[in-house]
Amino acid sequence: MLSVIDQEVSELRTILAEGLLVPVFQPIVDFRARAIYGYEALIRGPEGSVLHRPEKLFAAARRAGCSLALEHACRETSMRAFVSQSLGGRLFLNVTPGCLLAPQLMNGETQALLRELGLPANRIVLELTENQQITDLPGIQEALLHYRGRGFQIAIDDLGEGFANLRMWSDLRPEFVKIDKHFVHGIADDRIKYHFVRAMQDLAGICNASLVAEGIERQEDFNCIRDMGIACGQGYFIERPVPVPARQLTLPVITALDQRRVALTPTQGGQGKVPTARTLMRAIEPLSHLATNDVAIARFEADPELCVLPVVNGRQPIGMINRYSLIDRFARPFRRELYGGKSCELFMDHAPLIVDRHASIQELALMLALAPKHYLYDGFIVTGEGNYLGIGNSQDLMATITEMQISAARYANPLTQLPGNVPINEHIDRMLDADVEFVAAYIDIDNFKPFNDNFGYRRGDDLIQTLGQLICDAVDERNDFVGHIGGDDFFVIFQSADWENRCWQLVHGFAERTQAMVGPEELSQGGYMAENRRGELGFQALPTLSIGAVRIQPRQYDSHREVAAAASVAKKQAKKRVKEQSEGVIGGSVFVERRRGGQDAPQMPLRQLN
Repeated sequence: MLSVIDQEVSELRTILAEGLLVPVFQPIVDFRARAIYGYEALIRGPEGSVLHRPEKLFAAARRAGCSLALEHACRETSMRAFVSQSLGGRLFLNVTPGCLLAPQLMNGETQALLRELGLPANRIVLELTENQQITDLPGIQEALLHYRGRGFQIAIDDLGEGFANLRMWSDLRPEFVKIDKHFVHGIADDRIKYHFVRAMQDLAGICNASLVAEGIERQEDFNCIRDMGIACGQGYFIERPVPVPARQLTLPVITALDQRRVALTPTQGGQGKVPTARTLMRAIEPLSHLATNDVAIARFEADPELCVLPVVNGRQPIGMINRYSLIDRFARPFRRELYGGKSCELFMDHAPLIVDRHASIQELALMLALAPKHYLYDGFIVTGEGNYLGIGNSQDLMATITEMQISAARYANPLTQLPGNVPINEHIDRMLDADVEFVAAYIDIDNFKPFNDNFGYRRGDDLIQTLGQLICDAVDERNDFVGHIGGDDFFVIFQSADWENRCWQLVHGFAERTQAMVGPEELSQGGYMAENRRGELGFQALPTLSIGAVRIQPRQYDSHREVAAAASVAKKQAKKRVKEQSEGVIGGSVFVERRRGGQDAPQMPLRQLN
């Protein structure tokens, strides 16, 4: 009688011999294009089999000594299913590092299969998994040069799961890096996970890699990953792995994408007058995928200014034809006669850069920076709800970025480098136009002038810079806008639900930092002798913080001027209450304007830091 292990090995050999592997596909969403970027291919054994689960399947293969044969069968089965379903985008195939050197991959067998299927190599991403230690790093690096030279791209899986894949990132320089689900699940509620992923994002920017967040199971985490600017995501919230996956985003995902908060700065996108992909879009009549190469050449000959032609299947973009590449192909003898009547899909780029019309200028610039160089010449396709709208080019994008950078530098505060009055006003107007609820907080240092006069402007500047840093540390950088009006006046536009606690955190933090900036005598007395604004010598209290906050409801105010005026009144109330405190008390005040319809605001309890 066969043992359980022997039974599993026997069943595995039957599965391989009879081609019973079941490929399943999990969509990967591109947050910037608001579309499906591609699919990760996973594998299952036959339904009802003891080897149905992949971990049992691959464990049996290791015991039988046929891991490479199983991997090869998985790749072939997945590619055939991917093509037979006409799935769009890129195909992510799991590959162990040792398998990269296998003859089936290196001897051209895979290339022959791709040619048979009509699947370009630039649509394949080889995803390296960390279940096998790399023992031949030079050999792996040489293999990657081989694959990249043929159009394949490389990804590493589960970044953050261990130190080995950090080394893989450093040594192999992949085009894609997948963030381990541990750091993704719960990221919306975990500040530590958020900063870990932010650090990974910084590394990805340096290494020219696109991040894919795995394991997105909650809408809150989906929203957080999207708003951070991570390129792509996958997980059960988007769709579970299934044999026949969706070709378009599901309604819950589209709804979540539409719930984007108002962006913090113009360079991060947003509403109103902020430039987006649609701003740069040019309406070019696309070419049907049923058209021939002769039709494409005729379009280029009729319009000398036309450099690229988008190709669509119905209303969905599927490729891009470059003028010079096509003409170069047909310049050779008899090429026109041989290929002129064939489909234009033959020579098009099957993986063009596609972006949603709402993609921000910053997102566009990042995508082009990380993309292969030919995208700089071809430009990008602009879509709306996945349908073709037009094309954009990198020249217009660079001109817009330059203009925005000049504008941002012009209006930034020179002391803190925070946005000044113009960006503050623009952001308030964007919030009002979006009809969203927010809180406007006016922050001012009490007793700043005598402190500046007595201790010198350098100490005064240090105090202002300290406050600027404290504000940036206190707010939620994903949701809250910080601006520096000038002098010791700051303005914060809160979208965080716990904004009031953050204000009090700021008051107490500022008091602690002030204590550290004065001597023991001033600290024990709670102040010092100096001239006031009228030039009279008297006791001056140590600097404190006054914050006046106003809840802004949708359609309650018409312009940034009205919001600024209301916040200024609230700030004056906060300063008035500070003056009512006894001298020598180090503290501050947060006054929240809660009036509706002209009613008086209820008095808020004054909190002090003794």
